[in-house]
Amino acid sequence: MQLNRQWIERHIPHAGRMCLLDEVLAWDANRIVCRSSTHRHVDNPLRVNGTLGAACGIEYAAQAMAVHGALIAMGDAGAPPAEETHMGVAHELARVANASDAARVVPTALMAPQPQVGYIAAVRGVSLLAPRIDDIATDLLATATRVHSDTSTALYEFVVEADCSQTGGRNRPLLRGRVTLVFPS
Repeated sequence: MQLNRQWIERHIPHAGRMCLLDEVLAWDANRIVCRSSTHRHVDNPLRVNGTLGAACGIEYAAQAMAVHGALIAMGDAGAPPAEETHMGVAHELARVANASDAARVVPTALMAPQPQVGYIAAVRGVSLLAPRIDDIATDLLATATRVHSDTSTALYEFVVEADCSQTGGRNRPLLRGRVTLVFPS
């Protein structure tokens, strides 16, 4: 499964230019790392007077959190192995095809769990380590780490960095902080 921009747009409520992430580089049950080049786009919807302030990096991190929520909704270990997925879908399609119309069987293997819609309730402890991010020549890495979650809230720590791995350097932090999300019932 390729977790690219198209996948991201299908799984979070941000689309078109407002979808700021290009791909998921890594994720597990508590952490996600996403890559983006959209901070360099002159038509980035968060730009004001031609610049993109560092505080806009919070939106990059929040979208990484939304992607993480979508992945978690799919299962703790991500999608099942391809073999199991295809076997499960084939079995479900055969079961549906053989069911009578009166039974109105729903193919459960084809239903993807929907992530909860969350809203930012608080942003705290933010450190802006650069004045702006549109002048960063390398891609951005948005890393979000889930510190706590329950059925109605989640707390994430985040860092947005300039990806310096291509030049052999260490990634340069641009901002960091914490976000509290709420999930209305």
